[in-house]
Amino acid sequence: MNCKEIIEELKSQASEKYKANVVKMGIPEKYSIGVSTTQIRSLAKKTGKSNELAFELWNTGYHEAKLLAVLLFNHKDITNSDIKKLMAGVISWDLCDHLCKNLIIKMKDYKDFIFEWITSTHVYEKRASFTLIASSVIHDKKLSNDTVDTYLKLISDNSDNEHEHIKKAVSWALREIGKKDFDYNEKALLIAHDLIENGNKTQKWIGKDAMKELENVVKAEGRTRLISRNTKMGSTI
Repeated sequence: MNCKEIIEELKSQASEKYKANVVKMGIPEKYSIGVSTTQIRSLAKKTGKSNELAFELWNTGYHEAKLLAVLLFNHKDITNSDIKKLMAGVISWDLCDHLCKNLIIKMKDYKDFIFEWITSTHVYEKRASFTLIASSVIHDKKLSNDTVDTYLKLISDNSDNEHEHIKKAVSWALREIGKKDFDYNEKALLIAHDLIENGNKTQKWIGKDAMKELENVVKAEGRTRLISRNTKMGSTI
């Protein structure tokens, strides 16, 4: 299918329920189709990888077309400059996280974006830096402890932004580091305590939000990472 045919296919699968959800996230109605992520992933499997088609879909402006485009990009053939252009067009937290977790994290130099965006004034660039930290701690098997320690410092030093979509990502990154193992659970808890005791209103919120999970983790057999006791598996340990 070409770009026009794909947009027609997305529109044929649209529902008012999903469209309302997209609009609630701040996407202009004219750029909202109303298709679930499950349907988008199914369409991506049928379409196959193509950077040319992915850019065409992205440039339509439709939210769902951008979500699909991310899945069609070949990470080996995309440049840092391309990523920056894509990020400039992100106006919602879900597309930010989708772009980070399905494309940027697969790139060889993804860490460069963490350090570049951590001080950005662009809401979703800044959120992306924390999303990438959270994702890398979970998925990057080659991540060194020195790098994780650096991430903890970045979190501590850049945790004062009150925007809802940023502070939630900060808490998420801190919690994922704290579930790496019990040593990092202790390190993450110390930062959470410090944010509560010495931080501003936003930092106190982050510390309290992270602590809800960090104080309640257990080690499950067969799992390399700690899990929350509030999960089904965690509650049996």
